[in-house]
Amino acid sequence: MTVDLSALPILDHHCHSLLRRETPFSAVEWQRFFSEGGDETIVASHTPNSVFFRWAIKELAAFLGCAPTTAAVLAARAAIPPQELARRMFRDANITVLLVDYGYQGAETFSHEEMKARLPCRIEPILRLETMAQELILRHETFAQVAEAFAAEVEGARQAGHVGLKSIIAYRTGLAIRETSRAEAAETFSKVKERARRDGQVRLADKPLNDYLVLRALEVAEKQSLPIQFHTGFGDSDLDMLLANPLHMRPLFESAHYKRVPFVLLHASYPYVRELSYLASLYSNVWMDVGLAIPYLTLDIPALWRQTLSLAPTSKVLFSTDAYSIPEIFWLAARWGRWGLGQVLDELAALGALTQAEALEVARQILGGNAAQLYAVAI
Repeated sequence: MTVDLSALPILDHHCHSLLRRETPFSAVEWQRFFSEGGDETIVASHTPNSVFFRWAIKELAAFLGCAPTTAAVLAARAAIPPQELARRMFRDANITVLLVDYGYQGAETFSHEEMKARLPCRIEPILRLETMAQELILRHETFAQVAEAFAAEVEGARQAGHVGLKSIIAYRTGLAIRETSRAEAAETFSKVKERARRDGQVRLADKPLNDYLVLRALEVAEKQSLPIQFHTGFGDSDLDMLLANPLHMRPLFESAHYKRVPFVLLHASYPYVRELSYLASLYSNVWMDVGLAIPYLTLDIPALWRQTLSLAPTSKVLFSTDAYSIPEIFWLAARWGRWGLGQVLDELAALGALTQAEALEVARQILGGNAAQLYAVAI
C-alpha cells in the first residue's frame, strides 16, 4: 500500500499483563512464550524450529541491533531494563490502548496500577468471569451467597472501571452453553465446594454451574449493553477444540434475551475462521477478533485476513494481540498484523473494491476505531 499502516494507532482490545520478573530468561523459559504447547519436549526441541520462532528471532534481532540468534537476542534484551524494553517496544508498535484481562497468572504478573505505571499507553481492565467466580466459591459457603455475590460483581463491573467481561468457558466446558435451572446449578455447586474445601483451591469446570453463571452474566450484559469476550477456537492442550467452535453459540445469538449483548468472539475462532466470519456477517451483536491467530499463523496471516474480510463487515472486525508476559509478543503481533492487513487491503485496492483512501479508513477501523466505539474507550 502507498499508506504506511504503522502510522495508525492500535487499540489492543484483548491481552494480558506482563510478568513480574527482573532476572533474565533461559532459552527454554523464553521459548515457552512462542508455543501454545505445554509439552517440555515441544518447547525445548521443536518450538525453535517453528516459523513463528525463527521469524521472530530475525525481527527481534533487527530491533535490538544484534545477531539473529536466540543467544544474542536474549543477551541484548537482558542488557535493557525490563520497563525500558517494554516502553520501547510499545512505542515502536504504536499500541496506544490496552484492554487487559488480569485473570491469567495472577500474582506472577503486574497489577493494573503497576501496568499503568510501566507502559506508555492507556490501560483499562476486563473482568474475567471464571476467575472471579472461583474466588467467590472459596470465599462463600453457600450457592445462594456465591450467586448473589457473582451477580453483584458483574452488575458493578462498569462502575468499578471494567470496560467489558471475559469468559473462558470454552476451555472449561465448551461453547454449547444451555439454560440451566438454579436447582441444578446449586446441586453442582455442592460438589465444587467440597473439592474447594479439600484442595484449598478450585477450578470451575462443571458444566451446569459454568453455564448458569455465564447466562447470569449475559443477563447483566443485556441490561447494560456490556461487551463480553469469549475465548473461541484454538488454545493450549487444555482445550477441546471440538467444543470451541463458535457455531455452538448460535442459540444465544438468536435468543430474544440477549439481543443487546455485544458478543466478542476471540482468536478468529481458528481454525473456524470462516464460521466466525459468517456469524459476524449474520448477527448484529457478534464481533470478530483476530488476536492469537495473529501472530501465531505467520505465513498464513494474510490468508486469515482474507477469510475474515470475505464475509465479515469491516465494522465488525477487531484487532488484538492476546499477548501476555513479555512485550515481544505485543510487538510482533502489531507488526505482523499490520503487514498482513496491508497486503489484503492492497489486493482489494488493486481489484477496485476499495480506493486507497477507503483502504486506509478500513485499517483505521479494524486497528482501533471499531473497538473504541464498542467499548466506549477513546483511542
